[in-house]
Amino acid sequence: MKTLILTLAAAGLVLAADDDDAKRLPDGPGKDVVAQSCLSCHASAYFRRLRLDKDAWTEKVGDMVDRGAKVNDAQAAAIVEYLSQAFGTGAKINVNTAPFEELKAILGLTNQETQAVLAERKEKGRFNTVGELKNISGVDSNKIETKKELITF
Repeated sequence: MKTLILTLAAAGLVLAADDDDAKRLPDGPGKDVVAQSCLSCHASAYFRRLRLDKDAWTEKVGDMVDRGAKVNDAQAAAIVEYLSQAFGTGAKINVNTAPFEELKAILGLTNQETQAVLAERKEKGRFNTVGELKNISGVDSNKIETKKELITF
């Protein structure tokens, strides 16, 4: 009985985490298919840290289908379109919703710098300007300056 309760509690936490992960995805056509199909196997950080062109996303989604992802051709096409728009080459990073892996990879931050950004976001809430990011203690402001064109709020 105790094992059953712990298993159900863990499942509830995973579902809540998946729901939060899905809510933080950028809006756009195909978001629901990505949330339903992709987040059932892995966290969005897996793909959010990437910036791929449409051909590369097509290959990546095809690989997931080959590995057992349960999507039909129309759903796979919707996933590719969504990922190409939201996480394609040159796609912006929303620093208010990006997970650790995306912040680190796209902004070129160290683990410590990324932790500082997340701690600041948790403590003070939403960022509104690049200047706020540049003023975070422990973050190299030159890295933020270099990537400011990719940053959105």
